Amino acid sequence: MLKKAKIAVLVSGGGTNLQALIDAQNSGLIKSGEICLVLSSRGDAYALERAQKAGIDGKVVSKKELGTQEAFESLLLQYLNEYQIDLIVLAGFMSILSENFIKCYEKRILNVHPSLIPSFCGQGFYGLRVHQAALDYGVKVTGATVHFVNEIPDGGEIILQKAVDILEGDTPEILQKRVMEQAEWLLLPQATEMVSALLIEE
Repeated sequence: MLKKAKIAVLVSGGGTNLQALIDAQNSGLIKSGEICLVLSSRGDAYALERAQKAGIDGKVVSKKELGTQEAFESLLLQYLNEYQIDLIVLAGFMSILSENFIKCYEKRILNVHPSLIPSFCGQGFYGLRVHQAALDYGVKVTGATVHFVNEIPDGGEIILQKAVDILEGDTPEILQKRVMEQAEWLLLPQATEMVSALLIEE
């Protein structure tokens, strides 16, 4: 029996992508890795409750409380080392990570972005802003992308993408929900399994 890759999921909010990962782990879709830790940038994030319900350790690492990027990343690394984490998954994590931090986990940090990169991505494109931009531009197809994280926001190597149709009458909120249901919640567990499988082969 091969060992499993130890996964940490970094969150900031409701944790719907975290839930998709937990469900995928429970159903056996994620079999090469195991979620061992959830780190939240906010103490009031509902994602922490999801982690608790699933029996996963959750910790709060608040940049606001810690005061500096260095102190914030130092505590993140402390927890990641403590749990011997192999793979980091950003699931609605609203804090930018520095180049130095990313170098510690090169090709071992995944992020899901709610558009087909290179469209509607990069600095300032997050949450409903992405969907608003797609609607404003008038594109007929959007989707989601899972990519490795590098020092450029949304600039890392693409792992998986899935297209989602934009329908007449869509609002940013309606589109966000469809992209989550039809793309994000499918792609993120698939990519997590793919990368976990590669890591345990190394």
